[in-house]
Amino acid sequence: MYSSIICAVDGSELSTKALTHALALAAGTNAKVTAVTITEPSVIVASGAQMMMVDTSSVIDNLDQAKAESARATLTAAEAVARDKGVALATLHISNSTAADGILHAAKEQGADLIVMGSHGRRGLGRLLLGSQASEVLSHSSLPVLIVK
Repeated sequence: MYSSIICAVDGSELSTKALTHALALAAGTNAKVTAVTITEPSVIVASGAQMMMVDTSSVIDNLDQAKAESARATLTAAEAVARDKGVALATLHISNSTAADGILHAAKEQGADLIVMGSHGRRGLGRLLLGSQASEVLSHSSLPVLIVK
C-alpha cells in the first residue's frame, strides 16, 4: 500500500503520536519511514532597526546552532521511539523553511507516498481547529495526508 512515509516531528506529544501511527503503518506494509523536523529561518526584529548599525551575524549563528541542536534532539527522540517499535527510521532536518514547505519538500525529495503529521505543532496545541501548518500541507499536497489528533 505505502512504500515511503514522511512523518513530521517537532518534539511535541502529538507529533510522537503521529510517529507511532506512521511506524505502525510501516510495520504492516514494509514501508520506509523518514522522520522530518523543520526549523524556521532566524530573524531579528527590533524597533528602529533601520537606524542601528549592529552586526547580528553572531546572534543569528547562535540561534541557528541552537535550532540545529534542538532538531538533533527531536530526531534522536524519534529514533528511540522507532527502536522501541522495532522499525527502521531515517531522519531528516530541513532548516530555514516553514514547517509546511519543509514537509512538502521532504515528501517530494524522498519519493514519499504518504505524509503523516499531527493536527497541531508545538505552537498550536491549545487550538481547537486544525493547525495552520497542517492545513497548509493538506491544501498543497498531491499525496495522501494522515492527520493524527
